[in-house]
Amino acid sequence: MNNNIAQLLKKEAKARDSFDELSLERPDPLMVAKKYKDEYISLICALFSYGKARLIVKFLSSLDFSLLDNNKDISQEYYYRFQSNQDVIEFFKTMRLLKSSISIENKFNEGYCKSNNVMEGLNSIISYIYDLNPYRSRGYEFLIGKIPTKKINSPYKRWHMYLRWMVRHDNLDMGLWSKIDKKDLLVPLDTHTFKVGQKFGLIKRKSYDFNAVLELTESFKELDLQDPIKFDFALYRIGQEKKL
Repeated sequence: MNNNIAQLLKKEAKARDSFDELSLERPDPLMVAKKYKDEYISLICALFSYGKARLIVKFLSSLDFSLLDNNKDISQEYYYRFQSNQDVIEFFKTMRLLKSSISIENKFNEGYCKSNNVMEGLNSIISYIYDLNPYRSRGYEFLIGKIPTKKINSPYKRWHMYLRWMVRHDNLDMGLWSKIDKKDLLVPLDTHTFKVGQKFGLIKRKSYDFNAVLELTESFKELDLQDPIKFDFALYRIGQEKKL
C-alpha cells in the first residue's frame, strides 16, 4: 500500500472515531440504531440502508419499533423505495418472530463458529429469517438478501455494515456482540467506497462484487490485522466529502 494512503487512512480513522460524525447535518443510519442499542432494531436500520443517507434516516425515524414487542397490527402505511407497504408489514412480522424466538448473535454464531467465517454466519441467520415467514416478494427478498452459498457474488454491504456495528466497539460502532472476533469482519462495500478504493489503489478489480470486498479487506489488514474494518467509515467519509 502507498505510504501516503496508509497515513491518510490512519489519520482519518482516528479523526472519524467521534460522536460528532453522526448528526442531522451528517446523517447516517447508525445514528438511529444507536438511539436504541438493540440488535433487532439495528438490523432493521441496516437492511433499510440503501439510497441517500438523509432519506434513510428520515424513513427509519418514522418507524414504530415498539411493534416488535407486541402483536398490534401495523396501521400506519410505510413505503420505502423497493418495499411496498405489505413488504414492510411482513418484514416487521418476521422481525417480531425473530425477536421472540432467538438471539441474532447466537444464531449467527452457529454458522460462524465452525471456521470463524462470517459468510457462514450470514448463511445461518438469513436462512433462519426466511424460515420464519413464508411471505415472498421482490421488495421483501431484496431487503433481506439472498442466502449465501459457496459461490458468492453480492457484496452483502448492508449485512456487513450491521456486523461492523454489532462487533466493533468505539465512539461509532456499538459492540453489542461478544462472540464474534472483529478481525474476521469484512468491509461493508458500497459503490462509493468501491470507487474510492480503486482510486487509492486498494482495489484492483473492475467489478463491484464480493471479490472486491475481499480485496479491500485484505488491503485494510495491511494497516491493522486485528481490526481491519475500522478504516471503513473513514474511507466512506473521504469519498462522501470528496477529500481525494
